[in-house]
Amino acid sequence: EPNSIYHIYNQGNNRQPIFFKEENYLFFLRKMREHLLPYGDLLCYCLMPNHFHWLFFVRQTTVGVTQSHADSGALRNLNDSIGILLRSYTRAINRQEDRSGALFREKTKAKDGWENPNLPPAHPNYQKLLREWDLYGATCFGYIHDNPRRAGLVKQAEDWPYSSCADFAGIRKGTLCNQILARELLGLP
Repeated sequence: EPNSIYHIYNQGNNRQPIFFKEENYLFFLRKMREHLLPYGDLLCYCLMPNHFHWLFFVRQTTVGVTQSHADSGALRNLNDSIGILLRSYTRAINRQEDRSGALFREKTKAKDGWENPNLPPAHPNYQKLLREWDLYGATCFGYIHDNPRRAGLVKQAEDWPYSSCADFAGIRKGTLCNQILARELLGLP
């Protein structure tokens, strides 16, 4: 749904690794930019050795396919684009690792955050919905960024190079996430 926030995640089939070296993480990040950003804004992300998390604000659910089919007028939806991202990444890893078959679990999960249908402040549930979203959004944001620390990969979450935590901490100047929108929607400093 447009104007909605989703916590999107998937993991390696049978919890197997999906990233084997730094180049894999960097390739996946480029694919994220190419296949996600036409649909909205990435609020935060974390790539772990065997899974990933995205907090994503959807602006539009379909976009025109113009990169390779300039005159086709075809539309592609966000779900299809995520599938293309994961399949193309899987093909690259299968070649690299001399393997075959599925790399990711069959279903990518998307937990619906608070849908913002531009409710007027006079709506009877306006304040309740705002409080629920603030709690869920901030909790999800923290959960995503704290994954590497909880897994024992780093002592501090902002030290993990494959998440947006260092960007929000001001340590790195990444451009993949829309930090202004994330701070606004999630009530972050």
